[in-house]
Amino acid sequence: MSHDDFPTADPAVVTCGLPYANGDLHIGHLRTYVGGDVYSRALERLGQETAFVSGSDMHGTPVAVNAEQEGVSPEAFALDWHERYAETFPKFNVEFDNYGHTHDETNTAVTQELVRDLDEAGHLYEKEIMVAYDPVDDQYLPDRYVEGTCPYCGAHARGDECDEGCQRHLEPGEVEDPESTITGNPAEYRERTHKFFAVSEFADYLSDFLDRLEGTSNARNQPREWIEQGLQDWCITRDMDWGIDLPGENPQDLVLYVWVDAPIEYISSTKQYSERVGADAFDWEAAWKEGASDDHPEGGEIVHVIGRDIIQHHTIFWPAMLEATDHAEPRAVMASGFVTLDGKGFSTSRDRAVWADEYLNEGFHPDPLRYYLATNGGFQQDVDFSWEKFAERVNTELVGTVGNFLYRSLLFAHRNFEGGPDADAPSDDVAARIDEAVDDVAAAVNDYSVRALGDAVTDLARYGNEYIQRNEPWKLVDEAPDEAEQVIYDCVALAKAIGVLFEPLGPEKSERLWEQLGEPGSVHETTVEAAREGPAGDLSEPTELFEQIEDERVEALNEKLEARVAEAEADDGDEAEADDGDEERDDGADATDDDGTDANADEADADDTDMTDIEPLSDDRISFDDFQELDIRVGRIEDAVGIDGADELLKLTVDLGAETRTIVAGLKQLHDVDDLPDTKVIVLANMEKAELFGVESNGMVLAAGEEADLLTTYEGAGPGTKVK
Repeated sequence: MSHDDFPTADPAVVTCGLPYANGDLHIGHLRTYVGGDVYSRALERLGQETAFVSGSDMHGTPVAVNAEQEGVSPEAFALDWHERYAETFPKFNVEFDNYGHTHDETNTAVTQELVRDLDEAGHLYEKEIMVAYDPVDDQYLPDRYVEGTCPYCGAHARGDECDEGCQRHLEPGEVEDPESTITGNPAEYRERTHKFFAVSEFADYLSDFLDRLEGTSNARNQPREWIEQGLQDWCITRDMDWGIDLPGENPQDLVLYVWVDAPIEYISSTKQYSERVGADAFDWEAAWKEGASDDHPEGGEIVHVIGRDIIQHHTIFWPAMLEATDHAEPRAVMASGFVTLDGKGFSTSRDRAVWADEYLNEGFHPDPLRYYLATNGGFQQDVDFSWEKFAERVNTELVGTVGNFLYRSLLFAHRNFEGGPDADAPSDDVAARIDEAVDDVAAAVNDYSVRALGDAVTDLARYGNEYIQRNEPWKLVDEAPDEAEQVIYDCVALAKAIGVLFEPLGPEKSERLWEQLGEPGSVHETTVEAAREGPAGDLSEPTELFEQIEDERVEALNEKLEARVAEAEADDGDEAEADDGDEERDDGADATDDDGTDANADEADADDTDMTDIEPLSDDRISFDDFQELDIRVGRIEDAVGIDGADELLKLTVDLGAETRTIVAGLKQLHDVDDLPDTKVIVLANMEKAELFGVESNGMVLAAGEEADLLTTYEGAGPGTKVK
């Protein structure tokens, strides 16, 4: 691992968190896998040697419980779901180089070898612990056979995780007031001998590792708290039949905890890929083992793409295992936020979800969903899906910006220049703009931002629309045909660059564009250098790449969803949402206590505001990590002028300390414009840029209520001071 900018000389492995072989996939699940696929493809576009791997997580108690309910073996149950996942991912153009599963021979052998190495190196020990036991049903209760109260935060918890509160990993015996999830019986704790991994010995290493770790900030910040609180050693065995057997002497017939063999599947899946294509094509040992290759002494570039609910496993337990067995440590962890549906969590029990198969059965192409999931917000932020928002993004950005430029440019070229326009090279300005887009893509990869990858493409298409509109080639064809040909050649060159740079987000649409351009080979085999090269093919008559989604279609989709949810709720017969263990949720790290709103009641009553007009407080919480993503600063308005043609908008020049920004705000009718200069305001500085009436707004001024009561500071905080 180098920590040099990509592309590097070391082999890269991009992994996605293993889907649990226990139920259907919905679009909330797809966010991580689409993100991993987009990132892997982008690395390859840069020229990075890359393997993209994952597999199905076959073990654990939920599989065993559900298999028992269906009257089949856990292996048969999990294999059925594994096969469905292996068929579903390619339908969304998520193409793993290898997709295995944790119960296959390779992962069983690699897991047992790695555990033996841990044992021989002195990192494992036996310990008597208290394990939940159902005295009525006469059975031990590992992991999710148990539920109760988290000893750290008091929230409801499963046997191995505080899933509704602090999200800490919980060891056997830690859950308070335990109950059996099978029978509902109160459980008791009984002493058993289990195997432990001495994670606490690696506290200093893990602290340094987090300093080096790249990726999203939540993957670094959350585990620091756990280290500071003191690492607990990790019980790596369980009392159950389904799983990989603990190697060596095993008198109690223990199996390895599912979170031991699950991440090892990353290594196993890479090994299977190498065995299939040959070590010359990709050497799994050079990527995963320190010292296995003279050319790659520290191993390769390992990038994990996961959901934020499994950060601890990937930044504490897993790197400690790798360090203890001389494997390469991860270079980066990209932890995604959740996907909500119309502002509410997905609920499989209430059928409040947009299922992967449902999306395809509605006749939608996979690439627009890939684009939406990859670019709608920062990767670690929660994303809200609604059919309205999806349609708006598709219609505005893919149809109105990208598709519009491509179709009008290629159609004009096809009709006016036989075989395509001819020129020596793109004009200097266009070539420079393509170079800038390529640089933006490289920066996005090194910033681990799949959103920025999409922005690079849409910004280039937006430039193309402005370029063709500014040069009006339809007029030049008669007045200056040579100039017209250069302009259209430039547009086709921009279209080719878009085809190359859009491939990670929309691989199928990019290949179709490549064919329309008449370019040789496949766009999937290109690197970003191809974006700099002028068009070389014979153009065919283009067709539009993206379809408009009409309002009537959105309305029909909403009616279907609402009817399905209502039917599921009626069948359930209870308005209270039951936790089925498979819902998208917030991570519980609220910045305030639950009673924080009540503390403001007296102050609110003292105000003259009619409280019946106050909107109720939102039940939807954001995590502390999401709050930290907001860059809120103190600013000082230097100038305020009206915008021609806009009744309400002002163009503000705002000093933010480090720089001066132009911000458009709807204050003209609500404030005396002449009084605004020198007013201190609060600004959301990392708001997306927007163009309003021809003025680019670079931030948002915060105000309260319909009268735009400007937020300001009480004392002397200067411009640029961060609001925390």
